[in-house]
Amino acid sequence: MKSATIPSLRVAPELRQAAESLLAEGETLSAFVEQSIRSQVEQRQRRQEFITRGLAAREESRQSGRYYSSREVCDELDALLMAKEDAPGGKQ
Repeated sequence: MKSATIPSLRVAPELRQAAESLLAEGETLSAFVEQSIRSQVEQRQRRQEFITRGLAAREESRQSGRYYSSREVCDELDALLMAKEDAPGGKQ
């Protein structure tokens, strides 16, 4: 796969200095910027997937007429957590 370039980025000198001061040993500013972009892409993809699932759940509830209160959801989550903690290898 051929690599592509990201457009050059003009930033305030203070931002560049702050980024450079946080580089790990042997890490380049380019690698830092690339990892930052990757992290943002992943975060935004997860957010979009979350929104998509939420909208699908809303539509499913509208079509089925079944809705759950926040209390019901929290109680179910608590029960799942307790079962997981009580299972072998669960929280000690």
